[in-house]
Amino acid sequence: MHPPLPAGTQTLSVEMMKLKEYFIPFSGLKLGEHKFVYDIDNAFFESFDYQEFNGASVRIDAILEKMSTMMELQINAKGTINVDCDLTGESFDQPIDSNLKLVVKFGDEYNDENDEILIIPHGEHQFNIAQYIYEMLVLAAPRKRVHPGVEDGTLQSDILDKLEELQPKENTKSIEETDPRWDDLKKLLTDK
Repeated sequence: MHPPLPAGTQTLSVEMMKLKEYFIPFSGLKLGEHKFVYDIDNAFFESFDYQEFNGASVRIDAILEKMSTMMELQINAKGTINVDCDLTGESFDQPIDSNLKLVVKFGDEYNDENDEILIIPHGEHQFNIAQYIYEMLVLAAPRKRVHPGVEDGTLQSDILDKLEELQPKENTKSIEETDPRWDDLKKLLTDK
């Protein structure tokens, strides 16, 4: 039996251990730019227990510029996520193109409350960017997901046919057929 963990100690789940590849070990790096490349698939989102995407194929280019007192991280994402159309339920590949800039500074304690600044304790030698990548990609996906075939009219779907059938018909009354009770009121507006 293992002794109890001290209060406040976090344990890494098996899924989070898979994300250890997203640690950037900056302590051994020389001053200047360093590039890290990651290929994101659906397993990445599953480790966050996020199941809105059917699949993912996104390339992440993370460029770390190490300076003497701080670091700047530019994260660029380009690829596709497979999602279901909100109108038809048909799955399709939604293009993703997103960027995130992060300033990494040193301080007394860890602080990631600001979206653009990460403060890590003095003496740390690495930091993990998995959470930043996850949030950037989830926010890059559009709220309303519409299959491109719906927009250009090329998608053939039973649901679209039913929506077309149930769409309200145009008003067939001619413009001359107005309610006589309103005609006198309309004259007041035009008789000025």
